[in-house]
Amino acid sequence: MSRTALITSADAVFTLTVKTLFNAPITLENWATDHSWSGSQKLKLATTSLSIDGRLNKGFVPSAYHMALHFSAGSRSLPVFDAIATASRQARTVYELNGELLLHGLGQRFTFTNGCLTDYDPVPAGDTTLGNRTVNITWENVLPAGL
Repeated sequence: MSRTALITSADAVFTLTVKTLFNAPITLENWATDHSWSGSQKLKLATTSLSIDGRLNKGFVPSAYHMALHFSAGSRSLPVFDAIATASRQARTVYELNGELLLHGLGQRFTFTNGCLTDYDPVPAGDTTLGNRTVNITWENVLPAGL
């Protein structure tokens, strides 16, 4: 019998660590309803150019991975990002973030390394109900693995 992968994000677990600011990992929760996280761009691996005689020239290019996390306005994870932003502004420094995303339905794990909070929505939008807040993190590396 073949096992069909479950493509839901409802069973995903994202854990964040913040070096020198928090002593324990933080499990993020109360994501936005329809759009929990996204990569704002693809991870670029190479650059290419075609020479005038039709030869493809290629080379590896290191690139960062930009990720947007979207939370419900009432998420208890948001004070974590408020604290990171406040500490960063007061100390005029950047705090190193690391993360792990477990996708149980797919049996996959993604490790995010050497990231930083690049920007975020400090206040929810005042719609009929308070709007989602977005947190943007830039990662040095993303490493996929099985569970």
